[in-house]
Amino acid sequence: MLNIKKISSTDKNFSETLQKYISQRKACTSEIKNTVLSIIEDVKKNGDKSIINFSKEFDNYSVKTVAELEISKEDIISSVDKITKEELEALKFAKRRIEEFCKKQKLKSWSYISDEIKLGEKITPIDKVGLYVPGGSAVYPSSVLMNTIPAVVAGVNEIIMVVPSPNGTVNHLVLAAAHLAGVHRIFQIGGAQAIAALAFGTETIPKVNKIVGPGNQYVAQAKKELYGEVGIDNFAGPSEILVIADSSANISWLAADLFAQAEHDEMAQSILISPDEELLKKLEEHMADKILNSKRKEIIQASLNNFGILISAENIDDAIRISNELAPEHLQLSFKNSDKYLDKIINAGAIFVGEYSPEVFGDYCVGTNHVLPTVGTAKFSSPLGVYDFQKRSNVIQCSEKSATLLSKYSTILANSEGLFSHKDSAMLRNNKGKKE
Repeated sequence: MLNIKKISSTDKNFSETLQKYISQRKACTSEIKNTVLSIIEDVKKNGDKSIINFSKEFDNYSVKTVAELEISKEDIISSVDKITKEELEALKFAKRRIEEFCKKQKLKSWSYISDEIKLGEKITPIDKVGLYVPGGSAVYPSSVLMNTIPAVVAGVNEIIMVVPSPNGTVNHLVLAAAHLAGVHRIFQIGGAQAIAALAFGTETIPKVNKIVGPGNQYVAQAKKELYGEVGIDNFAGPSEILVIADSSANISWLAADLFAQAEHDEMAQSILISPDEELLKKLEEHMADKILNSKRKEIIQASLNNFGILISAENIDDAIRISNELAPEHLQLSFKNSDKYLDKIINAGAIFVGEYSPEVFGDYCVGTNHVLPTVGTAKFSSPLGVYDFQKRSNVIQCSEKSATLLSKYSTILANSEGLFSHKDSAMLRNNKGKKE
């Protein structure tokens, strides 16, 4: 039975009530944190031995060496022949579109000259990257493409993929996607131990410079704990969608869009805002009927009952105001002339404009990345892209004449800060002085 929360923006305590519903998904229990810290310390101390033990404990997969957890290049390549023709075609289509989008993002080195001072930025790819792909009962070849292709376009030298493998089994579709996307090595490990192995390196698993890819609460916490030891993409939380709709929206499409988000897992959140009370009523009735025959009924029902929200707004502008405050991962605009409101959207991971642009297209093959900032972090974070696999180095080249100019003002500022060795360093570049 569906029992979705319903609130109105005109309610007296609307903001407090809404934040209460939103914040319920942000908590990380001390139990999870302590477990993750214990795993990280074990991997740091014991390396390969730790990975072997955790593989047996969590994946029910016993090996004598970590080398046995690496999937051979032959098995990776042959996986392409073990998927259907239609699946291969879909992977290739998605790859082409993601590559096309990524090539537009690639940063290039640049420079300019001012007062005989050459300044610029040198763009270089990150050398080694770790890619975490969720495993177990779910299969995410799309995540492989989304995380790998930007790295390949950026020019990353080595991409190491880790994926959980219950009972030693890895899905052929995931391996095929890895091969097509350009992954270099794959290890059958998952969880916080996989993140720790990539962060520190073990006798067999290479240490990487950055780790990307979604995972469960333990994976997310491990990334958070190890940030600084290694770079990460973001502090991802459970997935979410916010849909703004008016009376012109298709009820059955809206229900399908909300269900598509809810079926990810029980922590996923689906929110719909509308100024049309009648639409909200009809949508709720349609969803209650539709869920009866949904294949992932239990997950959808738990997600919607625990975190789903139907919000009555005064108008579209009011709905956008609420959305900007929530900064959703996915924002879907299902109302008339929605493209004319795009400039009013300030905070969102991805914006799907119009009813023919459902969020599901972004999940798979429209070309944009589906690794997006969640739980309000779109206020200061961006989608995963090629730029996340590139580094910027400032480049400074001064002539003798420009050094005289810079020496003058650097000397003044260094002196005012009381940093007298700075002052000496600057003064020595004045061409009136003598080289020692």
